[in-house]
Amino acid sequence: MYILKKRSDYLKAAKGLKYVSRGFVLQARTHLSSIDQPVRFGFTASKKVGNAVYRNRAKRRLRELARNTASKTAQSGYDYVFIARKNIFDMAFSTLENDINIAMHKIHKPRKNTNQHS
Repeated sequence: MYILKKRSDYLKAAKGLKYVSRGFVLQARTHLSSIDQPVRFGFTASKKVGNAVYRNRAKRRLRELARNTASKTAQSGYDYVFIARKNIFDMAFSTLENDINIAMHKIHKPRKNTNQHS
């Protein structure tokens, strides 16, 4: 599992696709350069989640969810950023896994191209 390290990668992902869940936000973007790029994940938690102990705990939960659930349905050439929300501690791990599966399905769902004129 490759981890995003540069702030610019997080900012680029913020401009891509987004799915909001009760416990997390998933942002995703595809690399335009090459589809053969590895899947990369990023994890973040703001101070709204809590102090450093809670933020680190939230990121550990997100990393485990990405390792177990999201990596199975992730597509190569994508960057995924998980943003923890305060409710992440109120939710059961199995519920979060289900939300991740829904989020990944919604992110990769084909979209109609609205730029084409008939």
